[in-house]
Amino acid sequence: MKAAVVSDPGLQRSQNEDRVFVDEAAGIYLVVDGVGGQAAGERAAQTAVETIPRELSQFEGTPEERVRGAITAANNRIFELAQSNPEWEGMACVLTLAYAQDDRIIIGHVGDSRLYLAWDGKLRKLTSDHSPVGEQEDQGELTEEEAMRHPRRNEVFRDVGSRLRAADEEGFIDVRGFPFHPDAAFLLCSDGLSDLVPSPEISAIVESYDGDPDAVAQKLVDAANRAGGKDNISIVFVAGPEFVGTGAPFLHEARARHAITRMRPAGFRWRGLAGHLPWLGAGILLGILLWAAFYRIAARPATAAKDIGHPPPATILVNSADRQGIIKAMENAHPGDTVQAPPGQYGGPVELKEGVNLVSEQPGAAVVHAGAAGGAGFVARGVHSGTLTGFRVEGSPAEPLDYGVLLADSNIEVDDVEITGARECGIRIEGASRGAFRANYIHGNSGCGISVAGQSYPRLAGNRISANGTVRGALRRGVEIAPPAAPALDNNVIYGNGISDFGSLPAEYVAEIARKNIFEARP
Repeated sequence: MKAAVVSDPGLQRSQNEDRVFVDEAAGIYLVVDGVGGQAAGERAAQTAVETIPRELSQFEGTPEERVRGAITAANNRIFELAQSNPEWEGMACVLTLAYAQDDRIIIGHVGDSRLYLAWDGKLRKLTSDHSPVGEQEDQGELTEEEAMRHPRRNEVFRDVGSRLRAADEEGFIDVRGFPFHPDAAFLLCSDGLSDLVPSPEISAIVESYDGDPDAVAQKLVDAANRAGGKDNISIVFVAGPEFVGTGAPFLHEARARHAITRMRPAGFRWRGLAGHLPWLGAGILLGILLWAAFYRIAARPATAAKDIGHPPPATILVNSADRQGIIKAMENAHPGDTVQAPPGQYGGPVELKEGVNLVSEQPGAAVVHAGAAGGAGFVARGVHSGTLTGFRVEGSPAEPLDYGVLLADSNIEVDDVEITGARECGIRIEGASRGAFRANYIHGNSGCGISVAGQSYPRLAGNRISANGTVRGALRRGVEIAPPAAPALDNNVIYGNGISDFGSLPAEYVAEIARKNIFEARP
């Protein structure tokens, strides 16, 4: 892994109370933001970066236990120092620790610094802000933009150092583990970045990675300063050995060349190649002739299709003033078309169609309701291609929602969709369905988060599934799997749901889910 570290005072602070620490050999990555007047916050942050690495190396137990023990030791040391010096009274800090062990990262988190994971072209926030505004944002009550502008944005209700703590104390340290893929990257940052730079811009900068992590870290600091630089800005950016930013096409090309190079036999020599040049030339010529013949044959059906009236792929813009606008646009769509919905409130259920891509013009700004009769926001039955991207699906007492998305015998892709308020399940997958569900936010549903049944084997990757099925007396799971269904789960964040286990699934399958996904570890 390649790590970059930058800590900048910003444009409006005379001193830097942030501290960062990286020890790649020990797998320790740490961002600390000091809290307190005069030099107290700086002292608290410095104490944390001195104490935590030492305690991690000395503390015995599981990685999760070592993380809890190290942060607790820092907490109690900061409190003791504050008691010994009146000028340091009330000093504390907030922090995020990433502790790499083999192919897993253990997060220890207190406060409103953050850890983001970049993987599969998506940026995901894996920590929860311990602040009133942060809770509202995580629960979908505030948009990111509203939270960034909120006057109470900087308040936190958890810190490290304001009082003595025990390692197993509930409501102190959030500890979670997640698998770290070689083609992923993660970012630790203080709120000097996240309070000023929205996540789409952070994602775009991370995805510009071209092999130089220092350049990414500096671009993030520069973006925060351009936005006002109101606070200290600290960045730890860590790229896996196979991470390729989607905004760095050169690296994609280089990766392809490297893959070909690795497949060469060890005895490759130019002299051997020269001996085969006549055959190589004949092969190239034959390939060109075959390609030309294929092109002439393949072109004829396309021309015929065009002649009998099949229109070329089109983008259909939804009428945002019409509550039934999405439904009407889908009725007019053909395979290959893209239906684009501007911000607005829309009715459902929306029936997805074969080969049609349905996208929200702005992520989360096109909101779909099932209507007074209930039902689903989106339904796919026997649809084997197409995408659903960027919508928010919302249920309420006036417009009850049974399912946010209902798939039966379908293989579509569902990306970056937020679902809340569903009575039965956020997403229901049944029949013989495949498809992929990536970077969706499934939360606050009185039913389960995702239900998979029948002969369904979809891929669930990078979804955040939290606070589902929490109704007293009717608790449900974040992910419910009814065999023989066997979805592939990878890097999903699953926590705070009514039931935390997976029921009576095979032990080997449950162990694989536990290894590949992110759960909140509780004391």
